Amino acid sequence: MDEITFEELRKWPKDSYELIDIRDEGLVAYGMIPGALHIPMEAIEEGNSTGLENISGDRKLVFYCQIGRKSRELEDFELLKGREIYSLEGGYIAYVRSLMHDDSAREEKQNKAEVSIRKKFHKQLFTPFARACKFYQLIQEGDRIAVCISGGKDSMLMAKLFQEIQRHRQLNFELTFLVMDPGYNKENRELIESNAGALGIPVTIFESDIFDAVDTIEKSPCYICARMRRGYLYSKAKAMGCNKIALGHHYDDVIETILMGMLHGAQIQTMMPKLHSTNFEGMELIRPLYFIRESDICAWRDYNDLHFLQCACHFTDTCTTCHEDGTTSSKRLETKKLIAELKKNNPFVESNIFKSVENVNLDTVIAYKKKGERHHFLDEY
Repeated sequence: MDEITFEELRKWPKDSYELIDIRDEGLVAYGMIPGALHIPMEAIEEGNSTGLENISGDRKLVFYCQIGRKSRELEDFELLKGREIYSLEGGYIAYVRSLMHDDSAREEKQNKAEVSIRKKFHKQLFTPFARACKFYQLIQEGDRIAVCISGGKDSMLMAKLFQEIQRHRQLNFELTFLVMDPGYNKENRELIESNAGALGIPVTIFESDIFDAVDTIEKSPCYICARMRRGYLYSKAKAMGCNKIALGHHYDDVIETILMGMLHGAQIQTMMPKLHSTNFEGMELIRPLYFIRESDICAWRDYNDLHFLQCACHFTDTCTTCHEDGTTSSKRLETKKLIAELKKNNPFVESNIFKSVENVNLDTVIAYKKKGERHHFLDEY
C-alpha cells in the first residue's frame, strides 16, 4: 500500500478521494479529521457492509489510524480488492501536528479558551470545579499544588481551571504545572509543549524511562505504567516543594470505576476525591474535576478547536487510557456504553451510581474492609 503525507493530500482535489478513519470508538471520541468517514478496522476485516460499497469506484480511498501503523495493513483485505488505496503517513497525529505550527493566532486562542471558561462554560466547568474544591476541601491556604498534565483534554482543562480559581484570590496557594515525559516520541512531546504554549500554561517538563521499562511487560502493562507514573509524579512534586498533586479524573471516570469494580473486580469501591499518599509522607492526591462531566470537557475542547494528546504509548496503537485498576480501554468503553444504554430508560442512572457509594448501609453488607482488615456481619450477629 502506498503512503501519502497530509501535505500531499491537501493538494488533491477534494472530490477525488474519500478519507476514512479506521480507529476504535475510544480514539475517535477525541476527534477526527474534518470530512472523514468512520469505518472501524474490525468491520473492514470482517467484510461487513461498511459503506465502502457506496463510494464511487473511481475515488481513491485514504485510510488513517492513530499513528499510521494499522492503516498500512489494509491492502490484503478482500473488501478493498480492485480499489486504489492509500495510508495516511503518521495517521491522526500527523494531522494534529500539522495544526500546531500555526502560531499566528496563539494569543487569540488563549484568550478565547479563558473567556469561554468564564462565560459560555462557566456553569458546566468552573462552577463544578469550584464546588468540588470547596466541598471536599481540596485546596488549603498555603498549598503548593503540582498540577499533573498528561497532555490530554482533561488535564489541560484542569490547568486552566486552576489558573482561573487562583485569579479569584480567595486563598493563597501556589501552582506548578508538571509534565512527565515517560518516553514520548519527538512529535508527541512537541504537541504537549505547543498546546501548553497556546493556552498560556507554563509547564515544567521532566523525563523518565517508564515506556522503556514497561515495554517488555506482557501482563497488565497499563496498570504498571500508571502506577509508575504516579510514583514519579509524587517524587518530582515533593522534590519541588509541593504538598499535593492534582489529577484530571472527572465525573464519568468516577461512575465507570464504580461500575467496573462491581462487574470486573467483584468489589464496591470508588475513585476518591482526595487521598493521602502511603509512600510519600506529607503528600496528598486531589481530583478537582470530580463533578465535571466528560461531555462538557469535550464541548469546551471542540468550541475552542483544540486538539490534545490522548495516549502516546509507543507499543500500542489502540491504548486509549492507562488505568490503575488494571482495566483495559475496551472494558472502560464497554462500561461507558452500558451506562449510556441504561440511561435511555432511567435518566438518573449516572447520579444514582455516583451517590451509591455515599449511601452505603453497613447493616445490609455481608462483609467489608477497613484499613486492610476484613469485617464480617457474623462477627456481631
